Amino acid sequence: MHGYAVIEDVLRISDGRVRLRAGTLYAVLDRLRADGLIEVEREEVVQSRLRRYYRLTALGARRLAEEASRLRHNADAARARLRRSGLLADGGAA
Repeated sequence: MHGYAVIEDVLRISDGRVRLRAGTLYAVLDRLRADGLIEVEREEVVQSRLRRYYRLTALGARRLAEEASRLRHNADAARARLRRSGLLADGGAA
């Protein structure tokens, strides 16, 4: 994806709850590139502007899977505490 598509995708998958600003996104993309988690797949000029398309590296995919697992573990722990406190019925979603 290119940067603006990332902004739109984040807005869509968060149901409008997360709105990235371009400055924030591009700073993060630079850091992810420096850490070897993403790389530029290709570049093209669209309406006189450079558009970079990014993709996850193998290391980035591994880190993403690790982070998803960590978040799932934390969510499971939170649900277990809610169930124990009677605030969440067994099998229910928070």
